[in-house]
Amino acid sequence: MNAQTPGPVAAEMLRRLNSALSPSRVELIDDSEQHRGHGGYNPAGESHFTLRIESASFAGRNRVERQRMIYAALGDLMDARVHALSIRAKAPGEA
Repeated sequence: MNAQTPGPVAAEMLRRLNSALSPSRVELIDDSEQHRGHGGYNPAGESHFTLRIESASFAGRNRVERQRMIYAALGDLMDARVHALSIRAKAPGEA
């Protein structure tokens, strides 16, 4: 996935995250090629991602609560298509 044209899985992930969490910033990076030959690697790509997201929805929530919110937003994609997701979630103003 490049910055201008996300693949279909990434595009759907972004759509769901934007809809559920209204992030002020979101960056989704497809790390799949770095995992070639490892468990969960999908030759079609879009199986391993890094997510950096900032949303007012995270204010007052701990790390686990934020991750649960993200997983809830992504729903069945996490079971059916995404093998690994590295998450950095913060509220506006947090370092």
